[in-house]
Amino acid sequence: MLYHLLYPLGAHSILFNVFKYITFRAIMATLTALIISFLLGGPLVEYLRTFQIGQMIRTDGPKSHFEKSGTPTMGGLLILFAMTFSCLLWTRLDNLYFWIVLGVTLSYGAIGFLDDYLKIIRKNHKGLSGKKKLSSQLFIGVLIGFVLWMDPGFKTTMAVPFFKNFNPDLGIWYIPFAALVIAGSSNAVNLTDGLDGLAIGPVMICGATYLLFAYIAGHLKLAQYLQVTYVPGAGELCVVCGAMLGAGMGFLWYNAYPAEVFMGDVGSLALGGLLGSVAVVTKHEILLVIAGGVFVIEAVSVILQVASFKTTGKRIFNMAPIHHHFELKGWPEPKVIVRFWIISIVFALMAVSTLKLR
Repeated sequence: MLYHLLYPLGAHSILFNVFKYITFRAIMATLTALIISFLLGGPLVEYLRTFQIGQMIRTDGPKSHFEKSGTPTMGGLLILFAMTFSCLLWTRLDNLYFWIVLGVTLSYGAIGFLDDYLKIIRKNHKGLSGKKKLSSQLFIGVLIGFVLWMDPGFKTTMAVPFFKNFNPDLGIWYIPFAALVIAGSSNAVNLTDGLDGLAIGPVMICGATYLLFAYIAGHLKLAQYLQVTYVPGAGELCVVCGAMLGAGMGFLWYNAYPAEVFMGDVGSLALGGLLGSVAVVTKHEILLVIAGGVFVIEAVSVILQVASFKTTGKRIFNMAPIHHHFELKGWPEPKVIVRFWIISIVFALMAVSTLKLR
């Protein structure tokens, strides 16, 4: 909004030219979302506590989690509001990719909100059925894939890390591919959200990584130099990622161990969808497996656990997702959280390194 209001004034004063720079607007979006989160976080926590909007705890989980029962949840609303307000303030509103990413984020957030709402009203940790949740996510993903496929300026090629000359064109098959990336990312982040601050840390680290990728993909000279797919307009997603970082830091202030509020599905599904849609738009879809390695490990641990139990009747891990396994092995919760953050940083560095390893 500010870009459209103030940048034209650059003809009268050179000071307003700063609004054309993506880097400036990304920094300001980060700070704006952070300030909003700080200002609204406390009142939101009190509101959720007053109306007893508390987390339901799995009865088969670690015993140390039982004392968390009743802790306010749906704190992801804080992230979504702060991020959305900041984005609308600092992003170019004539950018298609901005609306695609924001649309995925808010629609997935709506699915998560419904899931959280059902959990609280019915006092059942299952909430929205898995089939309804996944079908809704895939439907939205297919719509996004279709919009991108119809966009004449968007390529349906798939970039493969480490292979600069191998970019298969998926054509119409890019639609289901995009849907799987977005929905898969959303659910992987959702599975990771099980400890205080565990999910938001890797989300911010992965988001910062894709802020860099978005800037490179949207910059013609950098894209050509690093031999990545140039996506005109993708640089505007730097502002979105910046706003997410600011909102995430503000949320972490209240979500850090011991948490005053939990993210809830309204936050985890939305943030996962954001990462997936940014990965799709910037043409770094497969690289999300590396940059979001912690999310992949968490999701795979659940898949392996379920597959093993159904086929052999035995469990591979003490409990899945894998962060609970380490808790049951005797690791204190803060140690699990920080070590997963460290692993996430390592994965992010590996992802960035692929820009030169081609």
